[in-house]
Amino acid sequence: MPVPSYEDFMLPLLRVIDDGKIHPVNEVREKLAIILDLSEQDKKELLPSGKMPVYRSRAGWAKTYLKKAGLIDNSIRGRIKITERGTRVLQSMPEKIDSQFLLQFDEFQTFMNGTKTESLDPVIPKITSPEEMLEQSYQEINNSLASDLLDQILSMSPAFFEKLVVELLVSMGYGGSLREAGMILGKSGDGGVDGLIKMDKLGIDEIFIQAKRWDRTNSVSSVDIRNFIGALTIKGAKKGVFITTSKFTKEAVSVSQQPNFKVALIDGDKLVDLMIEHDLGVSTYEQYFIKKIDSDYFSED
Repeated sequence: MPVPSYEDFMLPLLRVIDDGKIHPVNEVREKLAIILDLSEQDKKELLPSGKMPVYRSRAGWAKTYLKKAGLIDNSIRGRIKITERGTRVLQSMPEKIDSQFLLQFDEFQTFMNGTKTESLDPVIPKITSPEEMLEQSYQEINNSLASDLLDQILSMSPAFFEKLVVELLVSMGYGGSLREAGMILGKSGDGGVDGLIKMDKLGIDEIFIQAKRWDRTNSVSSVDIRNFIGALTIKGAKKGVFITTSKFTKEAVSVSQQPNFKVALIDGDKLVDLMIEHDLGVSTYEQYFIKKIDSDYFSED
């Protein structure tokens, strides 16, 4: 039989872990194969890339979607458990859990759309062409990567985050060499400034940095930005970058836009976007080349 869609994996997956215990992902996957009556041949069917079994890929995406909707907890690598929300969902006895069902949760809307949608009746946009399907799939994969990347950063030490910030700025063209940048960041540690980095390779100008590895629920306030600007004033500087794994309040953004200072704000979403753009902490898993007919080749003029 054909391997079911990833959405068909969602409800069975949630039911398998309904006991509230922590379950190894590989054991859950094997139980799903039994529940969905997959044969050994079905389990061996590979994706077109030939790098992963189809059923493992679809079980993985089911897990990702349930996690983004807050129905399961995957904070321990290779382990999952049902959340209180997931238990409540099962108690409501849904006939099916799919992407449309999960859109009732704000976190899933954010995951799917990049930003929270205010629609009272959210719907998955209809895909009308293979190109649109490819674009939609690419966006979902990228959204998942960005979310997982931020989770990974938050699980690391403050020292690692400091190193990450240095490497990101250097990869973006700042700081001169990595060795020079690493020697600078984290040395001042006073007056609301974590360090400084060269704006250009010649070191003609400098940018002061504030880096905060904060939980996503702990937003950077206007007071934090005022303190940072105050520190810049004391040092006679007018340029700074405030980097955080969380968010900035609207008031914080407003304060950062003072005319006499140039303060760039990089929140968690922007941080992981820049990491993906500059290939920091990520690697290319697969490439697909879309080709079309070369009209010039077939021209007989």
